[in-house]
Amino acid sequence: MKIDLAVLDRQFEIHQAEYEQAALKVLRSGWYVLGHEVKNFEKEFAEYLGAKFCVGVNSGLDALTLAVRALGIGEGDEVIVQANTYIATVLAVTENKATPIFVEPNEFYNLDAEKIEDKITEKTKAIMVVHLYGQATNMKKICQLAEKYNLKIIEDCAQSHGAKFQNKMSGTFGIGCFSFYPTKNLGAFGDGGAVVTDDENFAEKIKMLRNYGSKIKYHNEFEGVNSRLDEMQAALLRVKLSHLDELNDERKKIAERYLTGIKNSCIILPKISEGSEHVWHQFVIRSENRENFQKYLEENNIKTVIHYPIPPHLAKCYEYLGYKRGDFPITEKFSDEVLSLPMFNGMTNDEIDYVIEVINKF
Repeated sequence: MKIDLAVLDRQFEIHQAEYEQAALKVLRSGWYVLGHEVKNFEKEFAEYLGAKFCVGVNSGLDALTLAVRALGIGEGDEVIVQANTYIATVLAVTENKATPIFVEPNEFYNLDAEKIEDKITEKTKAIMVVHLYGQATNMKKICQLAEKYNLKIIEDCAQSHGAKFQNKMSGTFGIGCFSFYPTKNLGAFGDGGAVVTDDENFAEKIKMLRNYGSKIKYHNEFEGVNSRLDEMQAALLRVKLSHLDELNDERKKIAERYLTGIKNSCIILPKISEGSEHVWHQFVIRSENRENFQKYLEENNIKTVIHYPIPPHLAKCYEYLGYKRGDFPITEKFSDEVLSLPMFNGMTNDEIDYVIEVINKF
């Protein structure tokens, strides 16, 4: 048996007729940029999250970058960022000439709120939270700190579509930034992203920034970019959004089988924080013997991926920040040990059982 990390066509096949109908509707409409499909998706996604406004953009990175820019954060400003994230989170800060201030994660792989306050200075303008692997971050203290120091909260929700903390959707505690990359729980069939907010003026500014800085054609009020969610992707996302809860429930069932079935002292299983919901974008385990473990799984035809082998503070592109190995030991330990197991909609019971069986024999 051969098992890939993700098999995207199975989810498509479940609702194939709906996707094809949506695609044909767009093709036949004659309107392919910023049309009714984008407007309807923005409305429906905002309603799903319990937010007032949603603005579709070209990617998750663009969502983060434009959110930082719209807040007026730039050169000389600092943004708190968790150290064990994907580099896109940090790129959004540095693209705007601001400085990322890294904070270690907790045992749940999310931002450790207890370590934030010591990093806040007079230059700090925002806290950028990442709901990593699909688990909503404990937002209680983070929101308290943001209020105490008058800081903005930016949420990187690229992996947490539908995840809640204390029954409130991720992406609604501050400015929510979403990716719709195909592997995401709410994945498109290409690139896509969105910014979510309750501030109408902020939403309007994002709309202008995504469209050359213009509200009225040829009247450019800001130095904007071209970052528009595509009509076709919006139409297909509307189909998937209507099934998102059932898709997330399926992932939760796969995760539960892993959590109860994997019994190997060499493996550290993920844990869920009290009050947090996990939608299992990735099922991430840890092993001190990861290299041999990954090789063993590969030999048994089980595909795995490391999310992420090089933490941003050690990336070559950020050498100028002056960090070295040992500066963030928890992050570095995680990067040396984490491994993502196969997790995708349409995964069969036989496939899940095979993964568990192989792991337990390691």
